[in-house]
Amino acid sequence: MGSKQPNILFVMADQLAAPALPVYGHPLVKAPNMERLADQGVVFENCYCNLPMCGPSRASMHAGKLPFSIGMYDNASEFHAAIPTFAHYLRGLGYRAEMSGKMHFVGPDQLHGYERRHTTEIYPGNFAWTVDWSKGREYRPTNLTMAPVIESGQCIRSLQMDYDDEVEYHAVQAIYDLARKDDERPFLLTVSFTSPHSPFVIGKEHWDLYHHDDIELPSVPEIPLEEKDHLSRNLHYCQGRHQFTVTDDHRRTARHAYFGMISYIDDKLGRLMETLERTGLGDNTIIVMTADHGEMMGERGMWYKQHFFEWAARVPLIVRYPGATGGRRVSQNVSLIDLMPTLLDAANGGTFDEYVSPIQGISLSGALHGDTANLPDLAISEFAADGSTGPSRMVKKGAWKYMYLEGVDELLYQVEDDPQELNNLAGSPAHADIENELRAIAMDGWDPESLYESIAEDQRRRLKIHAVTGGDPTYVNIVRSDDATRYIRNAGAADTKARARLPYVPPATPDKSS
Repeated sequence: MGSKQPNILFVMADQLAAPALPVYGHPLVKAPNMERLADQGVVFENCYCNLPMCGPSRASMHAGKLPFSIGMYDNASEFHAAIPTFAHYLRGLGYRAEMSGKMHFVGPDQLHGYERRHTTEIYPGNFAWTVDWSKGREYRPTNLTMAPVIESGQCIRSLQMDYDDEVEYHAVQAIYDLARKDDERPFLLTVSFTSPHSPFVIGKEHWDLYHHDDIELPSVPEIPLEEKDHLSRNLHYCQGRHQFTVTDDHRRTARHAYFGMISYIDDKLGRLMETLERTGLGDNTIIVMTADHGEMMGERGMWYKQHFFEWAARVPLIVRYPGATGGRRVSQNVSLIDLMPTLLDAANGGTFDEYVSPIQGISLSGALHGDTANLPDLAISEFAADGSTGPSRMVKKGAWKYMYLEGVDELLYQVEDDPQELNNLAGSPAHADIENELRAIAMDGWDPESLYESIAEDQRRRLKIHAVTGGDPTYVNIVRSDDATRYIRNAGAADTKARARLPYVPPATPDKSS
């Protein structure tokens, strides 16, 4: 990548499913800037998050280690300050490290190696959203139900638009400031948006990019309750789907708004890319575009994340680097923990091997240059967050995906032949060899019984602290004097966002009789 260390612009969206993007084959969604980035760089076709929930996914990605190995179980798990992140290592290689936007770090350390955060956090950094297995599958730490789906549509303004516009403004300004600083250090600038996370509401400008009648309904209808796997049944109750009636109109409207939110984020990516070019930084800047997890978007009757199905667990990963031969695609399985060694190899001008403790990610540097021979073609994801009643794990190797669901169900899919994951081959004698192979990988150094006990104890500790303190402090970084009240601190996310919404009211039709 040249003798001069490259800058790194690391862009994240929240709850952005790879199958919803034109880069990954969606025929309707408009995301021209992601397509332009793909044309200039490398698309990883099968990238998976390591836990389909915001906080643990982001922490494990920064640490290059699987979530359970660093004590990350749910959205109120503390990301411990003694775990080095790629921001720490990049600073050790001479980088300036800054962030604008959401990262959902929980605990007193709200930097984790970054020198500066340009915005506050949208979510609490305390133990308010701790999962409680003792209360069963219907416990909802954030009070998330089907209301954000049913209430989808246009809006004039939303809490998420407030936040993401602020994130973009400060990120663009940071690029200008970095370009004119009397500082020869290369930079890492992480820009993390909260859209297209639920609730699915967007302004008229992006809503109008799509004709409502063109919005397709989910390709897989609701799976009958008695036919659902164990985790899907848990989520059915945890998300309150038994308490709400979601109609086709709701589904189409939610998907319409979600697609508009993707276009909204794509516009922001375009302005970041334009600012790099205007400042002369584009030629020596790596751009990474990804997400923390996906969104089921009504497929199988499911919403949000919290499972290992493709719409929830497969995320976009597009990388453009200086001198890249654009338009290449990598089909092997990778995951977000692979980003840490990839970025450090790029910053080091070769293989980085000065880790102070072992990581589990695999560098994608060779794949970026067309050499995929050393990729293990393997991704592992874990789950113990909202809707769980025990630990679960997924292994994707080649075209095969295996799921261990709390010791109750095992699922096995050949995803290339069965992309909708409808034909469970677990228990089939004809597929016993691959099932045994993937189960062995899933259980290697991973004991469900001991994990259950340690995670449940961890929950009890955090729940006790939150009950006594009432969530004070919330730990979030304060940039503006009113940051303690502008976004979500101790309340449920869905309720707070709903109250902050300024709904769209269609213009009144003139009364021609008067």
